[in-house]
Amino acid sequence: MIKETLKKILPYSLIGAYHFALAYLAAALYRFPSKKLLVIAVTGTKGKSSVTEMINAILEEAGHTTALLNSIRFKIGEESERNLSRMSMPGRFFIQHFLHQAVKRGCTAAVLEMTSEGAVQYRHRAIELNALVFTNLAPEHIERHGSYAAYSNAKFEIGKQLVRSKKRPRIMAANADDAQAVRYLALPVEKKVGFSLGQHESHADERGGRFVFDDKAIFISLPGEFSLKNALAATSVAHALDIPTSTIVQSLAKIKTIPGRAERIEEGQSFTVVVDYAHTPDSLQALYDAYSTSRKICVLGNTGGGRDTWKRPVMGEIADKMCEGVFLTNEDPYDEDPRSIVEEMTKGMSAGGGSASGGKRSKLHIIMDRREAIREALKMAKPGDAVLISGKGTDPCICVENGKKIPWNDAEVVRDELKRLTRKV
Repeated sequence: MIKETLKKILPYSLIGAYHFALAYLAAALYRFPSKKLLVIAVTGTKGKSSVTEMINAILEEAGHTTALLNSIRFKIGEESERNLSRMSMPGRFFIQHFLHQAVKRGCTAAVLEMTSEGAVQYRHRAIELNALVFTNLAPEHIERHGSYAAYSNAKFEIGKQLVRSKKRPRIMAANADDAQAVRYLALPVEKKVGFSLGQHESHADERGGRFVFDDKAIFISLPGEFSLKNALAATSVAHALDIPTSTIVQSLAKIKTIPGRAERIEEGQSFTVVVDYAHTPDSLQALYDAYSTSRKICVLGNTGGGRDTWKRPVMGEIADKMCEGVFLTNEDPYDEDPRSIVEEMTKGMSAGGGSASGGKRSKLHIIMDRREAIREALKMAKPGDAVLISGKGTDPCICVENGKKIPWNDAEVVRDELKRLTRKV
């Protein structure tokens, strides 16, 4: 590949210039399509995909024809396809072509998920933004960026891109509960919105929730307080865009599920089954908190062999404390031994690193075959329980050694196993 060759022969500074030049070349090739659209970007560690889906729904309710690019799907107008790339923010030519197609097909707005990795490679450049939403920042991709500070700075480059935009007014909406919000809300743009769920009357449980905004109750069917926070982020930027609150209320009430994000799987079973992307300690804790009144049976691994190794025992500890049954399994080991990843997770558990099924406590089960782990977790469930399967969400494959990718879909596997369990097949 040209990119790999350049990495070997060019100094790092010139690699950056190469990425920068490609960003503007791609935009020029497609005639700077972002200038012709209302463009809203969302960045942060958690909640990006959900917030983009919610903003998209609000814009559609407001009469826009939309384009949506996130880790779940690529959508232009009425056409939508699953994102199989495992990239939340694909390459520069892909993005510019996507925006060009959006303009060509009559879209008036685009909603884009933007990442720190994308910013490092200048994929955010030459995209004229109208608004940016910052959700939060938590430790992630530390090996890739070198430090938490570098990761934070990479995210903030997207804020700087909003400042560069020639569009007016520019809108910065940031989660005021996050320490990094001060930085984003100090950006020199025309509209600044700091949002905090604590400033609104709210209630959430595993079936959904509500919060009061602009004297109107906004209801959502998605579980947990984290879903309310995502909805508030979308609501806040939409309000800053002068979209009526009544339109926001109607649009969010219509969202029944977001694929791979606390997605309930129903096959007539007597217990709750949820597939979720949670792959950081904070997001895992938030997922489990959403089902605080249920007996939880939890299936998890630890996303990404060779990266963010610090979180393995932490996530094991969270599962150990909050779940009645814990099934540790394979996720994306890449070139690392998947068994060693799971063994590191057990170091945070009172099972103390036991490797056999059952370990020192009967709640721990280590089953490396992910399908089998899901099957056994479903078999353990009793009426009223919640089986929470996290880490993959809508990921289309399991990444293993030597760059090999095994096709995978958590939701499809769960449906298949539930049908077998309930004797539908």
